[in-house]
Amino acid sequence: MINLYSTQIESLSIHTVGNKGRGENVFYSKEPYQLNDEITALLKEYFFKPFREKEENYFHFSHEADLEFNPLFTICSEIFDMPDSIHENSKKITSHLFEQSSHPHIKSGEVYITYLSDVVVDNEKIDAIGIFKSELKHDFLQFEEKEQNIDILIRQGINVNKLDKGCLILKTDKEEGYKILSVDSNRYDTKYWLENFLGVNALTDENFFTKKYLKFCQNFAKDVVLPAEDKKEEVMFMNRAVNHFAKNDNFEETSFLNEVMDNPDLIPEFKHYKVEKGPKFSIEDVSNFPIANKAVSDARKKIKNTIDLDTNIQIKMDFINPESAEKFIEKGWDEEKQMYYYLVYFNREQKS
Repeated sequence: MINLYSTQIESLSIHTVGNKGRGENVFYSKEPYQLNDEITALLKEYFFKPFREKEENYFHFSHEADLEFNPLFTICSEIFDMPDSIHENSKKITSHLFEQSSHPHIKSGEVYITYLSDVVVDNEKIDAIGIFKSELKHDFLQFEEKEQNIDILIRQGINVNKLDKGCLILKTDKEEGYKILSVDSNRYDTKYWLENFLGVNALTDENFFTKKYLKFCQNFAKDVVLPAEDKKEEVMFMNRAVNHFAKNDNFEETSFLNEVMDNPDLIPEFKHYKVEKGPKFSIEDVSNFPIANKAVSDARKKIKNTIDLDTNIQIKMDFINPESAEKFIEKGWDEEKQMYYYLVYFNREQKS
């Protein structure tokens, strides 16, 4: 888990990079930017906010031949070894980004390269390198008093509430290509940022497999359980799946299926669905892995635990106590009204 509240920006280099395919240029600042308290506070919010709001999906530098051939891995290793070299190395990073900026969709913009200290990862303070890019320009109004009137001036600038692209390269796990977090608000050129510029692959650790397997289960529930059973069973299947992950330290698929699959006839369906859809979630050959508790908590917040009815009534079920839905909700068919119904048992109404 990453915490950026105490993180300090030790240095900042700003350059601009154009679209090489359109004949635009690159501009390198001669010196690092001299930060002050006001600018630092604004930039910390601009740079770090997306990482506080986004799920922690880690990547790592990679290369099909050898990690040493990944340009950014080599540059970042040199910076971590000699932090004072970051400004000169920031020019190399910007040059590498410029070389990848030839597709018509890629926008010119400012590149900010920072050296960061006191990044807290799993309760340990480490250094990091931040690379951020602003692309989209927005119109804004400025007002100026002129004699006895007020003039309106139209200006262009960046929205400091929305970072276009950014990554944090954490000084940990160097042999595996460092741990990296990335954000990209503009989906039209994702390959350019992740693949062409950074050269990263998803880090396949317990966090990765926990998230991917639960997402796979969610799709199985929607595609197989719902058509075979009903909406209540779709919700309850995910309820049992999440609770199985929450109470175990390690995942074992056979144990999972025996405990979670209420209808044994769906076990072969699950295995067939995994053969068919598993590659999409990178779990086709995965049946055992350590469980990441935070990934389970994140998944629980996102999985819908309600039954929405066409009569504008919603039934919300408790993921913490799934036995309540099993014992106190019954589904039936009313011949007279020609409608389905849910029968809900309770002792008293809870006060809000």
